[in-house]
Amino acid sequence: MEPKKNPKANVGRNSSLYFAIGLALMLFLTNYAINYKTYDKSNIDIGQLNLDELDDEEIPITEQLQTPPPPPPPPAAPEVIEIVEDEVEIEETVIESTEVDQETEIVEVEEVEVEEVEEDIDVPFSVIENVPVFPGCESGNNTQKRDCMSQKISQFVNRKFNTDLASDLGLSGRQRINVIFKIDKTGNIVGIRARAPHPGLEKEAARVIGLLPKMKPGKQRGKPVNVPYSLPIIFQVQD
Repeated sequence: MEPKKNPKANVGRNSSLYFAIGLALMLFLTNYAINYKTYDKSNIDIGQLNLDELDDEEIPITEQLQTPPPPPPPPAAPEVIEIVEDEVEIEETVIESTEVDQETEIVEVEEVEVEEVEEDIDVPFSVIENVPVFPGCESGNNTQKRDCMSQKISQFVNRKFNTDLASDLGLSGRQRINVIFKIDKTGNIVGIRARAPHPGLEKEAARVIGLLPKMKPGKQRGKPVNVPYSLPIIFQVQD
């Protein structure tokens, strides 16, 4: 015998799904009912501002003091102009024109002679072209004349110098005096300077050099020149 119920129309197949949906719906309605609140309607007084009740603020009126303007400055005294009579006559300087026209005579200028000024040139004794000639040293060449002059001056100083003066001055031992002088363009001895351990020896050396005879002046390029000469004076003081 065939069954009359359709096998696809099984209601209990989705019962768990329907139960879950119904349970969720009941929980929602229950929660809404518990939390539902009602409020009584009442008039809320928010307050009204009455502008008529505000008192007008009184602003004090201040009186502005007017400062009087400063008095005007006194008028300046007029300057007194003193008129001085012109009693002194002033000569006016007339500036003449320096322009030359065709009628102006031209004056010829004569030749101007320029005099040569001789300069005092010092030429060292060791390099001069023509050495000064000491009396008695006229012969020989320039080198021989130089050696002869040095020898003659040394002999002259040894004869004239007072070596006993050092003992009188209380000096002892070896004494050295440096003397510098010039033989000028005329052959005279000038510019004597001496340096010694004692001023007395310096005076004695200057005295002796001043006694040298006049020489023939030295020449450089054919012109007389000054020739510096240095001489050491060395001697031993006898105890």
